[in-house]
Amino acid sequence: MSPASSPGTANTGVAILLSTFNGREFLPVQLNSFLAQTHERWVLHWRDDGSSDDTVAIMREFAARVGPDRCVESPSSGPHLGAAASFLTLLRESIGAMAVAFADQDDVWLPEKLHCAVEMLAGAGEMPALYCARQYLVDEALRGARLSTRYHGVAGFPACLTQNIANGNTLVMNVAAAALVATAGEPEGTVHDWWSYIIVSACGGQILFDERPQVLYRLHKGNLIGRSQPLYARALAALRRGPAVYMTMMQRHADALLTQTSKLPPEAKQDLVLVQQGLYGSFTSRVLALRCRRFRRRTPLENLLFRFWFLTNRRFLMATAKQKKVVLPALPQPVPSYQETQS
Repeated sequence: MSPASSPGTANTGVAILLSTFNGREFLPVQLNSFLAQTHERWVLHWRDDGSSDDTVAIMREFAARVGPDRCVESPSSGPHLGAAASFLTLLRESIGAMAVAFADQDDVWLPEKLHCAVEMLAGAGEMPALYCARQYLVDEALRGARLSTRYHGVAGFPACLTQNIANGNTLVMNVAAAALVATAGEPEGTVHDWWSYIIVSACGGQILFDERPQVLYRLHKGNLIGRSQPLYARALAALRRGPAVYMTMMQRHADALLTQTSKLPPEAKQDLVLVQQGLYGSFTSRVLALRCRRFRRRTPLENLLFRFWFLTNRRFLMATAKQKKVVLPALPQPVPSYQETQS
């Protein structure tokens, strides 16, 4: 019997989802950090995404060590899908878990990571909730630890369309949030953690940000996304890349949410239409979208660049709208406030 289904653990069992790819250099240390968790009621579900090294052998040796009920290989393991698709495949296979945690193969979890996540998620009750946390940024040898950026700003929707604050190596969802993400079709080019954050936020779930660091986030040349850069360096890099990739992903995320409107609360539906009008409509529509105080990035410098791109990138946005033959939804009526409904 697995820990997640043992007597007395029905409300606290955690499915750890690990997608591996040529991870032999760092994987054993991460696996040992799972064993060091103070919250012991977990099952590791893993899927190999087409490794050419001995990653699969390492995982199967770990399964033999802890038992096959505690380390479960996905039946879809083997073919290369890419990180996002691989993680979301695991999520859909593990939808019955009471909590789901994403794990990267090259990081190290601190011992209290699952305990803190489960404790904070318990406060949400049956409401969809997503937990994420700060990290210690370290080098390949786990040296030079420094704290990741403290979160400032508005979490949730539609801020989630402008940037991701839910780092996948810290992300844990309760069963209600996991079900929302597992049943939503993701857009092309997204990443699993950002899409999870968007779906849970848009559907009215809670976003729980833990200021306590929970992971040693190993920064190295093989990182898929993470880079050790100060804010000004990230801003310069964004300027060099230009707005095309950024605005394309915002469009894809917003378009994908249109297929989920039955799950969105009224205020989120209103905000989504404003964003869609801004993405595909006139300059006036873009100004109206930016008047939404929740539609912003977390720091003034990041927000300034975002607003500039959103307002001035008309040629790219309109060309995309023409190509996709977008039919814009009508601007919504404002959602009445509680006081108005009582008058």
